[in-house]
Amino acid sequence: MSKESKFHSRQYLKRKLERKDLDDDPFSQFDVWYGEVLGSEVDFPNAFILSTVGVGGFPSSRVVLLKGYDERGFSFYSNSLSRKGRDMAENPVASLCFWWSEFERQVKVDGEVSLLPEREADEYFASRPRQSRIGACVSRQSEVLESRSLLEREYEQFRSEWKGKSIERPDFWIGYVVSPVRFEFWQGRKNRLHDRFRYVPSPDGGWTISRLYP
Repeated sequence: MSKESKFHSRQYLKRKLERKDLDDDPFSQFDVWYGEVLGSEVDFPNAFILSTVGVGGFPSSRVVLLKGYDERGFSFYSNSLSRKGRDMAENPVASLCFWWSEFERQVKVDGEVSLLPEREADEYFASRPRQSRIGACVSRQSEVLESRSLLEREYEQFRSEWKGKSIERPDFWIGYVVSPVRFEFWQGRKNRLHDRFRYVPSPDGGWTISRLYP
């Protein structure tokens, strides 16, 4: 018997999702669901899986924290020299997946990637705790690291050298925004007959909503 077998019988019974419940605007619908999550006891409510594809066509995924969303799309920050940064430079599209197990809900967002204005990146970087800014400056994200002790030494050296000085945003630390071309809202249901709705742009400038097989 596989170790995963005990989960096979789990049922999704907490909620349902009907077409009449959906807002015609996917951003507004996301706002409703996200607001419910923020008002609950969910750990890391802004965490999502970011999937990118490099020039070789191989996908890569990791957990990232959402830092904001508006009419432009969904925003986050990262080291542009990291694997995800290189992927998005080579192939500026991405997929976001939010999973809130306590609500048995999932939201997927596929979109085109662009850069946030440097002013916004500067303002957000300045708002971070000083130790986080130091960590961002010393991490050569995605590169091979000889040892943990080396990273800690580099951190302490930077901290000592910049003691009493303002730590500015390094050029490689930038903001990204994913402008959606498709949304999916998924609500777990009994017997795996989940509710799943897709939003895609319509010719009139609005959104076309379709129920999908789960």
